[in-house]
Amino acid sequence: MPFSQSSQISPIISYIEQQQPASLLDVGTGFGQYGFLARTNLEHLNLFEVDGPHSRKRSREEWGVVIDGIEAFEKYITPVHEYAYNAIHIGDAIEILPAMDNRYDMVLAIDILEHFDKPQGLLFIDLLQQVSQGTVIISTPKEFIHQQIEANPYENHRSWWTLEELESLGYTQIFSNEESWVVGRTDCAQIKRRAEQCN
Repeated sequence: MPFSQSSQISPIISYIEQQQPASLLDVGTGFGQYGFLARTNLEHLNLFEVDGPHSRKRSREEWGVVIDGIEAFEKYITPVHEYAYNAIHIGDAIEILPAMDNRYDMVLAIDILEHFDKPQGLLFIDLLQQVSQGTVIISTPKEFIHQQIEANPYENHRSWWTLEELESLGYTQIFSNEESWVVGRTDCAQIKRRAEQCN
């Protein structure tokens, strides 16, 4: 569905805020909740200025963080996307990711992996790592949840992933969550900023 279970939002956004990425790619934006929360938690004062009795919303040109998104189902796009994201790419992530020129400090794929079968999922994970110059965060349900959505086949669940499988792919940062595996992989060889986190 175009939103994720609420218990994983806080640890993911807290981690984003701790890491302070200058660029972020949200793959499978849904209704845009992660883009919006990342924007408000990373930009802070760049969003709104108060000067005595005067105030103003800062223009996008004054923002310091690039947040882009990919969404396969165009009907999920809302005014939240228009506000929170610098750019939204509409279409299948497996087709869009190889054509992207940008590399991002952080890449999110929250509740997306289960929508691919295993071979496609492995390709998807590889493509996420190719557009990352830092950390990739993936979440996926701990148990298989049957889901068939006739109106949007991108929402169908096609696979189930174990923690062992994700760890074998280098996803060894584990975020505590009851319902989902929330895992991260930081490629220290590619990190250009925040080098101290790799020590």
